[in-house]
Amino acid sequence: MRFGLFIPQGWRQDLTGIDPREHWSVMHGLAQHADDGDTWESIWVYDHFHSVPEPNGEAVHEAWSLMSAFAASTSRVRLGQMCTCMAYRNPAYLAKVAATADVISGGRVEMGIGAGWYEHEWKAYGYGFPSAGNRLGMLDEGVQIFKQLWSTGTATLDGKHYQVDGAMLAPLPLQLDGPPLWIAGGGEKVTLRIAAEHASYTNFDGAPAGFAQKSQILRGHCEAIGRPFDEITRSANYNVVIGSTQAEVDDRIAWIEEHYALTVPAKAADEAESWRRGPLVGTPEQIVDKLRELESLGMTYAICYFAEAAYDRSGIELFEREVVPALR
Repeated sequence: MRFGLFIPQGWRQDLTGIDPREHWSVMHGLAQHADDGDTWESIWVYDHFHSVPEPNGEAVHEAWSLMSAFAASTSRVRLGQMCTCMAYRNPAYLAKVAATADVISGGRVEMGIGAGWYEHEWKAYGYGFPSAGNRLGMLDEGVQIFKQLWSTGTATLDGKHYQVDGAMLAPLPLQLDGPPLWIAGGGEKVTLRIAAEHASYTNFDGAPAGFAQKSQILRGHCEAIGRPFDEITRSANYNVVIGSTQAEVDDRIAWIEEHYALTVPAKAADEAESWRRGPLVGTPEQIVDKLRELESLGMTYAICYFAEAAYDRSGIELFEREVVPALR
C-alpha cells in the first residue's frame, strides 16, 4: 500500500491560532518531514478558497502557489492537489501552470482534478455555479485540453464550455504525456466514466461498502470502453485519529472538538462526531486491520489527513512507526 500526507493549509481550520508569518514555516516543515523519510510517497493540499465547515474568514492558502513552493523546497515526494477544480482556472492556463511546476519539481507533480462542489466560493469568486452536468462537461473538455497540450505542446478544441485555438505549451512537462491524472469524485454516470477514459488514479468514497460499490461502477465503465480495469489505481482520503490506547484516541477526538469550537462553535460537536465515525480511527492495530480490509477491496493508495498536524506530529509519527510498516 502507498501513502500520501495532507499538509495543513488552513482550509479545514487547521492553521487556526498560528500567526500568518509562521504559516509557510509550518507547512514547509511538514513537507520536509515527509520528504526526508520514506513513509510518504506524496504530499497533498486542497484546492479551495473559503474554509469549511463554513466560510468564516480563516486562512486558506492557494493550492497551485503551494505546488510551486513545494516543488522548489522538496526533492523526493510527489506533489498533488485533492482536487483541483477545473473551472477555477482556464484549462489551457492550468496545463501551463502544472507543466511549470513539474519542471521546477524535476517531474514530481500529480494532477488531481474534479468538477468542483463548494457553491459559496464559486459564487463569491464570480464563477457563478453551473449545473452539475455543466461542471462535469467542463471537467471532460478540460482533461482533453490537458492531454493535448502535455503530449504535443499544442491544443485546439471547439467545445461547449472551452474553446482553444492552437494554444501552445513549451516546455512540455518533464513527465512523459504530463502529470498523472487523478479524477476525483464518485459520480457514477459521468465522473467515473471520465475516469475510466482518462485517469491513472481515482479517488472516491473510502468506506468499505462505498469503495466497493464505486469500484464496480468504474469496472463497468472500463469494460464498456475496452480499458483494463487494473490500469487505474484506486485511492481514497482518510481522516486519521490514532492513539496507542483507546483513551488516547478519545483525547484526540476531544481535542478536535475543542479546536473547532475556537472558530465554528456551533459545528464543533458534529465535526468531532464525524471524525469519530471514520474508518481510520483507533489504535495502530485497529487501523492496520481496517486498511487490510480496504486493500482486499482494491484500495491501494491512502491519502491521510491528521487534524492536529500543524500543532502536534505525534499522531503522524505513531502512524509512521506502527501502521505503515505493517502494510508495506
